[in-house]
Amino acid sequence: MSVAASDRISPAKRGTALTRRLLIVNPNGNPVVNGLLHQVARQVVPEDIEVQVLNPAGSPLSIETPTHRAVAEPLAVDLLIGNPGFDAYVMACFDDIALEAGRRLLDAPVVGAVEAAVAFARLRADRFAVVTTVETAVPGIRRVLSALGAEDQCAVLAAGMGVAAAAAGSGAADRQLDAAIARARDRDGAGVIILGSAGLAGRAQELEHRHGLPVIDAMEAAIRLALASARQCGIDQAG
Repeated sequence: MSVAASDRISPAKRGTALTRRLLIVNPNGNPVVNGLLHQVARQVVPEDIEVQVLNPAGSPLSIETPTHRAVAEPLAVDLLIGNPGFDAYVMACFDDIALEAGRRLLDAPVVGAVEAAVAFARLRADRFAVVTTVETAVPGIRRVLSALGAEDQCAVLAAGMGVAAAAAGSGAADRQLDAAIARARDRDGAGVIILGSAGLAGRAQELEHRHGLPVIDAMEAAIRLALASARQCGIDQAG
């Protein structure tokens, strides 16, 4: 489905202060990642806010290459515009997939994981690092960091495991993740680690304790920023 730039979708009815609604879009097709995102959301979202986690039918199980992105992005845009009426939207992918289109077409905040995580990391350290899954994801992440003006502050390292492997968790995957975090800290001087994959959602606290430095779950950061943005929009509308 294609939508013209002028066809901005305004929800007929927004949630009240007691019934706000948050939509988390997982652009890949992995149900395990959906479960991780729902767990993270339930830890940080107030009980009076309705949360839905959706992913597009037909999307790749993981988004690790430009080809995967080319398939996933239009499906994610269709999912966004097919679900108006939420108070905020989170794109739960460490990329800028569907952000531009979502903001153009929806009359509500649409928050990306990279921008949210970088905003939180900048509050904690001058130097930080993204630890992602596969090497093929690194160029896209660097492109988004450059757009945010963060390329000189932030190293990007791939742990060498796929998104599905990261989400499933295993001893081997943990060892690869630990090694990448140690390199970011010791070689690149990172004072904060950003977990740059939805497949790593929910791991920040455990890894922070293990490595002794702040670790940011990019998906949690995006959810928190979306909640704050929705709250501010509600205040502005009330005023």
